[in-house]
Amino acid sequence: MAVYTFLGAEELAGLIAHYDVGELVSAKGIAEGVSNSNWIVDTAKARFILTMYERRIELGDLPFFLGLLDHLAAKKCPVPATVHDRSGKAYRSHDGKAVALIEFLPGISPAEPTPAQARAVGAALAQIHIAAMDFGRQRENDLAPEDTLAILEKCGADALAKIDPRLPRVIDMGRNITETWPGDLPQSVIHSDLFPDNVLMMGETVSGLIDFYFACNGAMAYDLAVTHAAWCFDRTGKRFGAAIGQALVEGYETVRPLEGSERQALPILAQGACLRFVASRAEDWLDTPADALVTRKDPMDFVRRWDFYVENADKAFA
Repeated sequence: MAVYTFLGAEELAGLIAHYDVGELVSAKGIAEGVSNSNWIVDTAKARFILTMYERRIELGDLPFFLGLLDHLAAKKCPVPATVHDRSGKAYRSHDGKAVALIEFLPGISPAEPTPAQARAVGAALAQIHIAAMDFGRQRENDLAPEDTLAILEKCGADALAKIDPRLPRVIDMGRNITETWPGDLPQSVIHSDLFPDNVLMMGETVSGLIDFYFACNGAMAYDLAVTHAAWCFDRTGKRFGAAIGQALVEGYETVRPLEGSERQALPILAQGACLRFVASRAEDWLDTPADALVTRKDPMDFVRRWDFYVENADKAFA
């Protein structure tokens, strides 16, 4: 989440008036994240999240993203449903940009997850994988290893070196990933971005999985590997939490046991997850406007995680 576009009180009130949610009482921009502008919106009836889609999201993908939320919410998964406007639309256009109003879910994103929380998240991830199997829409993963490698190659070694002198070596590391990437793993719709700040918790209970704007059809084990890479290290990627990783996988398997091929593939899938986040963070670092209300994220955090998975393939998912 982030704020790239300023909306005044009158504009916000005008947008909210298109929904049967009561008059606008207050709105506050949310500064985290990198892709969309977001506001917490309070009306006379309830609290919501207002999202304006800014980057990486194609208008044609919105029916997939928003329809998926409604599909999962209808199956009692802990995800926010969309709020449709008075004409029944899941999103509207404002100054050439799409906007949507999303249900607000209570909870706090864990800054330092516990094994119990990781176990609950693993189970919730498996729940949405199963629930999404009969979702009727399809969306290709446009951040597969070959796509994210292309991002790094487009950035170029010289530009990457300006971020950190050690960063250009990941281009060759990424080529190795694309050459060894596994195929034919069990598929569903996957979240593919389940960082702790995309999970809301009430104690050890998952109250919300949010930000499905990278969701796509893909290997369920890859989604678990993405979540493993996102949850099992400190914020700098320097310290691995084995107990968190074990609990995450155990929680997942209480709902959906992994096949042998999936378990065997987890180390390389985790490396592919790191490739993706190194590439997206490097691209954002180079492209984010200086005046945007957003904090750039260091791609080296995921280079260190990537190195861990390379050097400890036999221990990371033990």
